[in-house]
Amino acid sequence: MAGLIEKVTGWASSPSARLRRAQRLIEEGRRAEAFPLLAAVARTGNPQAEFLVARAYLEGGGVPPSAAEGVRWLERAANRGYLEAQSMLAALYVHGVAGAGGTSEADASALSASRPAAALFTAGEQAKPDFERAVGWARRSAEGGSADGQALLAYILTSGPDSLRDLDQAEELYRKSAAADCPQGCLGYALALLRKARTPEEQKAAAEYMVRAATAGLATAQYLLGVLTEQGHGVAADVSAATELYRQAAEKGLRAAQARYGLALLEGRGVEKSPQDGESWLRRAALQGDPEAAALVGDLYSRGGSLPPNHAEAAMWYRRAAEAGHKVAARSLGLMHMTGAGVPRDPTEAAHWFRVSAEAGDTHSRFDLAALVLHGDATPEDSTRTREWFEQEATAGDLVGAYNYGICLAQGVGVERDDRQAAHWLRRAAEGVVNAQYWYGRMLMEGRGVEANAEEGRAWISRAATAGMLDAIVGLAELLVSGRGGPKDHAEALALFQRAANHGHVGAMFALGAMYGGGHDIPWDRPLAQRWFRAAAERGHGHAQMMLGRYLARGLAGDRDIEEARAWLLRAQAQGIADVQGDLAALPPPDPSAEPSAEKPVRAATGTG
Repeated sequence: MAGLIEKVTGWASSPSARLRRAQRLIEEGRRAEAFPLLAAVARTGNPQAEFLVARAYLEGGGVPPSAAEGVRWLERAANRGYLEAQSMLAALYVHGVAGAGGTSEADASALSASRPAAALFTAGEQAKPDFERAVGWARRSAEGGSADGQALLAYILTSGPDSLRDLDQAEELYRKSAAADCPQGCLGYALALLRKARTPEEQKAAAEYMVRAATAGLATAQYLLGVLTEQGHGVAADVSAATELYRQAAEKGLRAAQARYGLALLEGRGVEKSPQDGESWLRRAALQGDPEAAALVGDLYSRGGSLPPNHAEAAMWYRRAAEAGHKVAARSLGLMHMTGAGVPRDPTEAAHWFRVSAEAGDTHSRFDLAALVLHGDATPEDSTRTREWFEQEATAGDLVGAYNYGICLAQGVGVERDDRQAAHWLRRAAEGVVNAQYWYGRMLMEGRGVEANAEEGRAWISRAATAGMLDAIVGLAELLVSGRGGPKDHAEALALFQRAANHGHVGAMFALGAMYGGGHDIPWDRPLAQRWFRAAAERGHGHAQMMLGRYLARGLAGDRDIEEARAWLLRAQAQGIADVQGDLAALPPPDPSAEPSAEKPVRAATGTG
């Protein structure tokens, strides 16, 4: 009996038995009990046990996580020819992921069957990929017949340093790995086929491999299959099915899928519309570093709509996106600093973000930066940079660039003023840019940089006015009043001023007051003249303030109001209009018994002349 017990005990305590027992415990989730058995078998030189011990250390399964111990045991198993250890070691060298414990399955480049998340070097230090070592271990694993190793080697040959790349060999390795039904191999082979697919049949063949990888649960495959399904490439187009695939990948932590799923929820695309849930998923993607998602969250809070507007929150997300290189978010942040929406008004900061956006290729930001330059709110370097951008565009034949370069030359922005060159570029731009037609017309009228020619100048200004440019409409009306460059036509001028005034042009409002006030070939109408003077005065037009003051002081339109007249004349004086001195002197002195606050209020100006 004792011999039998000893025989049974000896059999039960053999390395292979202890290994099987440990594996059963792992399957039951009892990793802490399994680890001592694994360690004992690993010490005998069993490569499978060494590999399982390595995984326990890397994942913190039943033992405190230790990257150093995990890699040490992994190398022991790999050196004994254990294929899984070789492919995992290669994956670790590829990723160089710091820390320990399990990672998400956001596996855009996670081409091993395991989920390694351990640093190869000092704990807490971000390790760097070591492709030279990775390719050596991946090749040993692939040559040993490991489908995982084949997929990993193919990944290195596809996405590693240029010196290691070999797309043809990579495609063949992916094909072999996919034939063995390795999910990562299916994903890689699908991508290889998609890169060269030209026909619907070739797209369908690629999509079949993507379906296999997605069915196996790879987040990247689920996301990419969602894209194919949304677009109908290789599979039937189905927005709802695509959104469901994005959801599956998003829940595994893939940030691109989180962004797509959030946008789908936001727009109700293939799923019930839910702005709150959409914002939540976009926020998750943004916090993982997705700049497009951060910009979208910024848009949500900036524009309001389903969510209440919050400019401070919008600025925070725009900044996150801008700092990650999102050029449109950088411009949005610049606009917020320019207007003081959600952040302190700061033209210097606005110029910085316009510069960042413009240098990333956003043409609108170039114009924004140019506007700051013209207002003196940017640095001399910005002036030079802006002029250089426009000069490059102009030289390349871009008419808008030619116009902007001409303005820089005409106003000395980033370059010494040169009217002759300005006229040259504005003439070139005038063939297709309305603003250039107006500017070139003015230069012809003034003889700036070109021989004066009032008739031709009026023709260009008329052309811009016909296209609807307000300043050109007003300019043409002024020429019709004076008769420069052509015949007078006060009735037509009046119609043009009216058209511009109806669109908010303050100068046109003043001109209407002047025309209705008399001295022109149209009937007088001083009450109407006063109404237009008031409209322009309330928008800050200094000469309109002076004229309104005169009308009220003299009762020219029927009402006489000395105190209001005084108030408007004082406003005109504050703008530097010296002609009001005589008007103010002619007014009776203010009533000394009146309270200072008794002065009749004047409507606040809402703009500038």
